[in-house]
Amino acid sequence: MTSPFLSLTWTDHVTGRQGHLVVDRLVRGVCSGGLRMRAGCTLEEVTGLARGMSLKEALHYDPEARYVPLGGAKGGIDCDPRDPEAYGLLVRYLRAVRPYVESCWTTGEDLGLTQDLVDRAAAEAGLVSSVQAVYPLLDDESAARERLAAAFAVEVDGIGLDELVGGCGVAESVLTALDRAGVAHAGTRVALQGFGTMGGATARFLTRAGLTVVAVADVKGTIAHPAGLDVEALLAARDAHGTVDRAVLRPGDLELPGDAWLSVEAEVLVPAAVSYAIGVEEQERIGARWIAEAANMPLLPEAEKLLHARGVSVLPDVVVNSGTNAWWWWTLFGDIGADATEAFAHTRRSMRALVELVLARAEADGTTPRAAAHTIAEQRLPVIAERFGRYRPAP
Repeated sequence: MTSPFLSLTWTDHVTGRQGHLVVDRLVRGVCSGGLRMRAGCTLEEVTGLARGMSLKEALHYDPEARYVPLGGAKGGIDCDPRDPEAYGLLVRYLRAVRPYVESCWTTGEDLGLTQDLVDRAAAEAGLVSSVQAVYPLLDDESAARERLAAAFAVEVDGIGLDELVGGCGVAESVLTALDRAGVAHAGTRVALQGFGTMGGATARFLTRAGLTVVAVADVKGTIAHPAGLDVEALLAARDAHGTVDRAVLRPGDLELPGDAWLSVEAEVLVPAAVSYAIGVEEQERIGARWIAEAANMPLLPEAEKLLHARGVSVLPDVVVNSGTNAWWWWTLFGDIGADATEAFAHTRRSMRALVELVLARAEADGTTPRAAAHTIAEQRLPVIAERFGRYRPAP
């Protein structure tokens, strides 16, 4: 593995808290990767996430598409997003890294931050947009920006399209794995950790596909029901951080400890919250057949090896949660329009093809889906670099 193109740590002069930015690589002088905020966020974590973004971009490379993959990057701020000082810290961080956002780093929401909050803070920090570095690569910048703005204004059942496409991609990944194994959707049980943007949307799409969500974990604990939870009621009762108001629970809904989602009876687990959620001890409690990584890096490598040895298939984050990032660029570059039906159809098609490719490669190589995904991406990276180059061409 090569060293990152750029790695920096910034210390806030007001709070003493730190923020990080890692650019794993550039393609045409630009890189892509969200900005997260969580207590304990480290440079090592951000470095791993930036590398993952390079792989995600490469996995979605289609030589026939208008969207050309970018390099990978990631930002991270060490702060609880619920802290009263969090927003001011976010603005100061964006002011500090403003030259990178203006020149090469396109970013957006990630763990702990919503896109609305990032956009508001970016404007206060003097930025035109959190993705302005990609504008010089567009054929028609004005039309592209209007198309993306229109897409962000689209709502489905009261929820923004931008909050749904990622969960659509996660759900399609799960459904593809079930279909390959010949497992019926009806009767398949799902447990999720995290009920924010990604986890909530995933729960909605899986439920509508016929699966049964039997457990949801948030910061207050795990809500469970062996016959299935009322997902729509829980979605309506969650706050901006994905915490569910327990007042909406029905008779028979159980309130369990926060880690109970690991061991409930379910065929599919979806970690959709924090990194490093499942280690060696946690994996011993898992009885599910599939784990779909909606969060970034939720499994430690040692835990994944042990799970693989006992037949648990881990669908890796570089594939499963890549739909949101790809949707931004499909829309901005003009592969799809500002339409929910078109966005969901394109996401399902692309994710199904990618998951099929990864699982077939894993089966052929006798390895894990993660190893297969990395192999595919690593084969594409030099092709992308040779065709498009690291640096932006002169105007």
